[in-house]
Amino acid sequence: MKDLGERLKSGNYTLPQLLMHWSETIPGELAIREKDLGIWNRITWADYFANVKFFALGLHSLGFGRGDRLAIASEDTPEWLYSDIATQALGGMTVGVYPTNPWPELDYILRHSKSSVVVCGDQEQVDKVLDAEENSGAFPDLKVIVCVDMKGMRGYDRTRLRSFDEVIEAGRDHASGHPEDADFFGECIRATKPDDPAVVVYTSGTTGPPKGALLSHRNLLVASYPLILQFDLTRDRYSVVCYLPLCHVAERIFSTILSLMIGGQVNFAESIDTVQVNLREIAPKVFLGVPRIWEKLQYSASIRIQDARPLARRIYNWGLDLGQAHFRKIEAGGQLNPVERIKHFAAKILVFNPLKRFMGIDKVHCGFVGGASISPEVVRFFRVIGVPLYQVYGMTESAGLAFFQNAEKATVGAAGVPAPGLQYRIAEDGELEIKHPSVFLGYLDNQKATDETIVDGWLQTGDVVEQLDNGEIAIVDRKKSIIITSGGKNITPSEIENALKDSIYIAEAIVVGEGRNFLGALLQIDYDTVGKWAQAQGLAYTTFSHLSSLEPIRDLISKEVERVNDAFARVENIRKFVLLKKQLDHDDGEMTATQKVRRNIIETKFKTEMSEIYG
Repeated sequence: MKDLGERLKSGNYTLPQLLMHWSETIPGELAIREKDLGIWNRITWADYFANVKFFALGLHSLGFGRGDRLAIASEDTPEWLYSDIATQALGGMTVGVYPTNPWPELDYILRHSKSSVVVCGDQEQVDKVLDAEENSGAFPDLKVIVCVDMKGMRGYDRTRLRSFDEVIEAGRDHASGHPEDADFFGECIRATKPDDPAVVVYTSGTTGPPKGALLSHRNLLVASYPLILQFDLTRDRYSVVCYLPLCHVAERIFSTILSLMIGGQVNFAESIDTVQVNLREIAPKVFLGVPRIWEKLQYSASIRIQDARPLARRIYNWGLDLGQAHFRKIEAGGQLNPVERIKHFAAKILVFNPLKRFMGIDKVHCGFVGGASISPEVVRFFRVIGVPLYQVYGMTESAGLAFFQNAEKATVGAAGVPAPGLQYRIAEDGELEIKHPSVFLGYLDNQKATDETIVDGWLQTGDVVEQLDNGEIAIVDRKKSIIITSGGKNITPSEIENALKDSIYIAEAIVVGEGRNFLGALLQIDYDTVGKWAQAQGLAYTTFSHLSSLEPIRDLISKEVERVNDAFARVENIRKFVLLKKQLDHDDGEMTATQKVRRNIIETKFKTEMSEIYG
């Protein structure tokens, strides 16, 4: 495999073949770490390969083979990766299911994908499968349910149910019982082809039922390779914390694809709630975050400094104000004079470095944000404190990556330049269209949707963009999200929503006004920060709903809305707003598993609130 780089560039590998390569060349080196009972356990490349091999042989002994689909409904664990690569090694396809999906969504995906095996993380996920069958009838294609953590399941019917360890053991038995097939697994891996469909990624379903996007090994490799070149990602410069759901194409790129391409380390966070603690323990060199994660990191720093002593608060505010002034000067094309450089060095020692260590990102040499629009102020904050944060743009149908920023092209609020070899054009209505080998194979069993999405070889992204003078693009909004008022004015809601969410007191903002004569907003307070503020004011409350209904809280949020209105044209001002009495929730159908608002149901879901705004 001397030509590893060239073959990766053109996508002439499969993921199982890459795993085999690293298990043969650096078998004893660290591949994966997982925290268990307070201890980070090491898994080498040889261990990684062995677990994949025996799980694959166990699946084979259960009748799983080429063209079959295996669904995974689990939190992020090493077993997720083993199941994923083992499935592909046998010529099958992996179907990711968000662990937060309620049973009706899991039911839809398992039936639509015709999965014959489902790997569940624990009892909760197994119960969803059983609830789906109880409510909708037996899955016609499902033969085996595999569970990683069998706690609480002693009394379950074991007709179809297997533990993950039992499948591994079945694989070992198969290998020892068939010595004539000693190289069977190696033959399976060598038989895989770059253009084989590897994974089925179901879209978030913001505007309708999710569609299963088919991505090949080549799609995934050619989409990821430009990051390796641009940011000099090597085995020694690559370690990540895996915490976003692995069924999301962005997390898959950073925790599976790039790791397998360069032999980098993957560290599994204990949960989404412990990400910041795990970041401090691991100090990753590369970090991917959706906007909400970067926002939470910033908020955590803001909340911590509020509780600090007066001197510490003054130093913090001095450092940030200084850093922002210097950043604006450099952003405008200027340079720092000697005195400013000395002051900046002092701010770095006293404020920026401790802040990065507190957040666990002091070793990050490249940070990435994607998956949704992010406030420019959040990006600016991290760049001010010295975190090289770059925006990336892509979608499931482009294997997760199409445009990305770099050190030379990093305009705040933009989404970068095209990946090498990517063709793009902007239609008359502003929609971005792209053509590249990373563009997906099509939607599973949905030719009509495929033909609507790929027209004459061009992927219709559904995103309205602007071309900047430096070659970058800036995302305006989703084409379907743009609001047209009764006066015919086109409004970009995401820009206003991000400005509102810059406030530490606002967690979610939904701008409304389609066909109306003014804009309104449904706002969700940030329970933690608003709760702290209420306590400081001596306000008593019991629940989220109670806190949201307090008049002083409305006054607090009203000032934040006024601040945002001052930054926008009058036609883009929020005239009326309502504070939601509940937190938007995936289980209630208001948000997708990736925490995107399902706009198509907002007006019907919140009829009472809408009538408060528009009467």
